[in-house]
Amino acid sequence: MSSTYRPIAPIATQSDIYAQPITSLAFDPVSDVLWTGNNAGSVVAFYGTQGARGVSFPVGGDLAVKKILVGDQYVRALGSAGSGVGSWSKGGLNKWFYRSLHAVTTFSNAISASPNLAVSTNVPELALVNSSTGSLVRQSPVPSLITHLASSHTLLLSGSADGYLRTHDVRVGKKGDFSEASVKAHLKGVQGLEVSGNLVFTIGWGERQSRPFPEPLVKVYDLRSFKALPPVSFSAGPGFINALPRRSSSVVVTSNRGLVNIVDTSNPGDGGEFYQLDVPSYVSSVAVSATGVYLAFGDGEGNVQLMTAADEEGSLPFNGFEGQPVEWPDVSEPLPDITWTDSTPLNSIGMPYYDTLLLSSWTPKFLPANLSYPPPAKIPSQIENTMKVNEFVAYATMPKELQGRRNVVHTGPKKDMARFRSGRPRIEQSEPETHTLESAEDIPRAFREVVIQYSKFGVEDFDFAFYNKTEYSGLESHIVNSYTNCLIQSLHYCLPIRRLAESHILTNCNREHCFLCELGFAMRMLKDARGVNCQASNFCKTVGALAQAHNQIAHIDFGKPIHSYSDTIQGFHRFLLDQLSSEGNNFPRNPLIVPSQNAAPSMIAAPVTQLLGLDAKTNIYCSSCKGRRQKENMTHVVDLIFPKSGLVSPASSSDFTNIVRESLFRGSAYKATCPLCKQFSTNESRKSIPSKDLPAILALNTSIYESGIASHRLWLDGRHRQGTFVQPFIEIRGQVDGVDEADVVQYELRSMVVEVVPEGKKYGHLVSIVKVPESERHSLRSPWMVFNDFVVTNASEHDALGFPGTWKVPALLYYERIDMRDRLNYKDLTQELDLSILCRDINISPVRDNASIKHELLGVDELPRPGTMVAIDAEFVSMQQEESEYRSDGTKKVLRPARLGLARVSVLRAADGVKLGVPFIDDHIHTSEAIVDYLTEYSGIKYGDLDPHLSRHTLVPLKVAYKKLRLLVDLGCVFIGHGLKKDFRIINLFVPPDRVLDTVDIYFIEPRQRRLSLRFLSWIVLKQNIQAGEHDSIEDARCALLLFRAFQEYEEKGVWDEKLEELYREGKQHNWKPPQLPTPPTPAPLQSAAVPPMAQIAMHHPYGILPNNVLQAFNADFRAAQHSQTIQMPRHTQPSFGVNPMGTGSPLQQNWRRTHR
Repeated sequence: MSSTYRPIAPIATQSDIYAQPITSLAFDPVSDVLWTGNNAGSVVAFYGTQGARGVSFPVGGDLAVKKILVGDQYVRALGSAGSGVGSWSKGGLNKWFYRSLHAVTTFSNAISASPNLAVSTNVPELALVNSSTGSLVRQSPVPSLITHLASSHTLLLSGSADGYLRTHDVRVGKKGDFSEASVKAHLKGVQGLEVSGNLVFTIGWGERQSRPFPEPLVKVYDLRSFKALPPVSFSAGPGFINALPRRSSSVVVTSNRGLVNIVDTSNPGDGGEFYQLDVPSYVSSVAVSATGVYLAFGDGEGNVQLMTAADEEGSLPFNGFEGQPVEWPDVSEPLPDITWTDSTPLNSIGMPYYDTLLLSSWTPKFLPANLSYPPPAKIPSQIENTMKVNEFVAYATMPKELQGRRNVVHTGPKKDMARFRSGRPRIEQSEPETHTLESAEDIPRAFREVVIQYSKFGVEDFDFAFYNKTEYSGLESHIVNSYTNCLIQSLHYCLPIRRLAESHILTNCNREHCFLCELGFAMRMLKDARGVNCQASNFCKTVGALAQAHNQIAHIDFGKPIHSYSDTIQGFHRFLLDQLSSEGNNFPRNPLIVPSQNAAPSMIAAPVTQLLGLDAKTNIYCSSCKGRRQKENMTHVVDLIFPKSGLVSPASSSDFTNIVRESLFRGSAYKATCPLCKQFSTNESRKSIPSKDLPAILALNTSIYESGIASHRLWLDGRHRQGTFVQPFIEIRGQVDGVDEADVVQYELRSMVVEVVPEGKKYGHLVSIVKVPESERHSLRSPWMVFNDFVVTNASEHDALGFPGTWKVPALLYYERIDMRDRLNYKDLTQELDLSILCRDINISPVRDNASIKHELLGVDELPRPGTMVAIDAEFVSMQQEESEYRSDGTKKVLRPARLGLARVSVLRAADGVKLGVPFIDDHIHTSEAIVDYLTEYSGIKYGDLDPHLSRHTLVPLKVAYKKLRLLVDLGCVFIGHGLKKDFRIINLFVPPDRVLDTVDIYFIEPRQRRLSLRFLSWIVLKQNIQAGEHDSIEDARCALLLFRAFQEYEEKGVWDEKLEELYREGKQHNWKPPQLPTPPTPAPLQSAAVPPMAQIAMHHPYGILPNNVLQAFNADFRAAQHSQTIQMPRHTQPSFGVNPMGTGSPLQQNWRRTHR
């Protein structure tokens, strides 16, 4: 066996610091330089075989340098921290640095015939990066995590963690997959990959006894056929593999223990050359020079072992020839020699040049008031008692009870105090702090995506008011299909559409799922809320139901859109308007809204079509017979058509008004058979729309579905020296038979929907930009509002309409016709409330047990008036389980909260009389969704209670129950209950706070920060043991009513504060839970005429604090009622609510909401 290589003196890279392993090596192809990467994350150059230290620079991060590649003019390196790949000059100056959102695993050398190099990340994905600028060209997902990359000819090869060797053709289109061919090279992963000519060499991991171990083989593959050639055996276990230049079939195989084998793979039987390195620890990196004369081996002690095939007489450079001169690091100027004595003046010492204020010149005001540092941790007494001292060193044995706790800092979970009301700071912050990616830094704060965080108290604890300081309500984004929030806001501030929707909810609509109904309910909620956050959960639920019914599942949001949210919202926009037109069509009794339509009543179109419909006549001309035929078509949405670049002059193509006009009167040419002359000829079509027929509301789809395309760049501000591309006012002339009319129609921009896409992302989120109508502007600096889900901000016109970057992608626009605003006729729309729904028995269950009906419908004389008090309670079932994750520190993070659905609602009479406490609504709610959990223990709902074929209760659709509650709110009712804020939130109903009497807030001392349950309050105040089995909404509503009346009694006597303190003392004593009584009493119904309403309540319960005179008054009045059949409540328990329930001077107004001190 011949020996070609001989060892020479190693290079000691580190002599004055603690030894660091050499983790990567690379020879310079044009200079006498060896580049090394150490475990501290720095690249250091060593010149010549003598190892003179030269240029050094960090690669990013404090972990080891993973890979170095050196070219003629650059040094490229990657650190194990994975922050990115960089390119440096040989003098250490950084040229570019590609920073990925995900950890970078490896990168390739320059790809042949391409200006790019390949970079892989741990997502896993493969990205192409421009080798000159470091900018991202394109990226594509890959099947497995790539650990090694190398290029050969036009192909890119990768070795993956799944053991596969794959080829990638980087010449494919943008949307193509890079992967071409693959072969399973190793069982558990690729450890090394080298390419030489048409041969590929790999080493990798196998499996033995369920554990990975290095396979003792070097696999060889032919790139031309991608077939395996005979492998090469290496029993010591290969750790590194390197191709040997100028010997295309030879490789250098090295083990971690220093055994080196140089073998020719075309003749593996020869055995090759073997060398054993004299390394004190282990081999950590290997490199071969460009000429193959030098071999370098980095070890764990920080030394570079060298072997050479050069003659002993001469000294051959690393690169084999006299190449480029070596770039040495700059030498700092020596300090001047100053003879220092006691009399040397300080001004003789020179100062460096500076142009900013020195730190010593800063004012003392910058110093903090109190400079204090925590004292060092005290040494435990167990260690001090056993400590021994040797000279100046003290030592002791670590006690068992302290083992595992050394140098451990105990930290609690990080809390975001600015997001939750339970942790709201006392000093309000000026603006919310949002967590955004680095790529989103250029996006204005008003447009950035803010994700709802969930505390242990649920989504109700999220401080939405922190993100909205205006009186215009936002919509929450944590529910499915909430991408439609932007469209709801746009339609809400389009007053004609709002009038139609609010009128529709007053009609008797029989559809279970109706967009127009849900849109009207959502608009009414936004109108009443006045800045309080809302959620359009019922509308979003209807989106899913109707999308499935019409086979339009592309409109359902399953977490991420198919293409982009801009594409999704434009498709849904067209679907929604067509549905609104169909649902609002009450043919032949449609109201005439647009007065220009002087048609017979039987010919009036649907209201939505009257407002948005574009009735265009298309004239088709035959080039052969010159004949003309006409077609009519109706559309509610206009898709914008942008001119093709280079075909028209910029002056005529880039003007927004011209683009809208050309999209309205679009023409086309096509070849077809003419029905008049029966000839196959060219047909030209042009649309004709007179000025008087232009719609009152112009709805536009931009037809832009991706950021950065040519049509999108037309909108960017950089192309327009004055103003913005989108114009707040546009003028359009009608056109008939290709001739423009003299009449000009002026439109005003009402709203715009844009998608905000951060750089590097495929899709973003939708934002609505609205110009608030003049009638609803209240001291706004600008009429433009940005509705970013629940984040609502006021914006200037330039910020609202401008497109400063490609992150802002337009999707929808709404224009209102100015001359039509005062001419629209709303007199024929339904304006009166339909009160009959409260008096009609509505039920969809054919098997209802009429004997078990617990409610009594309202009579006509009982219909509520403003200020009428009612008691309410609702029960819910789970429609979706909570999604959460547990972190390594034991904390729990809620990814998506549980979604509840209304299952039962009960409303009781609260006015004095014989029917006090008698329910007039007790409806179970039918739902078409799958129920995940009935929550029977808490709701009392069982399987079959909500099924029309099995339910024995009064069962109604959700919309019917919602209409009843909506009607009670419109009539001015005051609601009494326990925990109503959460109930109304789930029901998706906004009730003004001054018309909600919640016993959760009444029986509450704010400094105690503990709210009391209804069960505990009923036990300690009313002496009733409720909810012993299953919950009953009627029972809960009745107890809330009695609790409120007890509060009124205490308040009138002036002892409320003392009683509340006593209640908290008793609660703390009993752990806020009622004790388990042997025979819990069952409360009697208030409406019973045979038993006094409160006679069966225990009068001497040891922990009850209900006033005895209240109980005696109830019993005395009941005895009197046996003769008069009318119960008159005592004066002190009569409600103080008249027409104005919160009137001035009312004891309730003055006391029940005040802070208890």
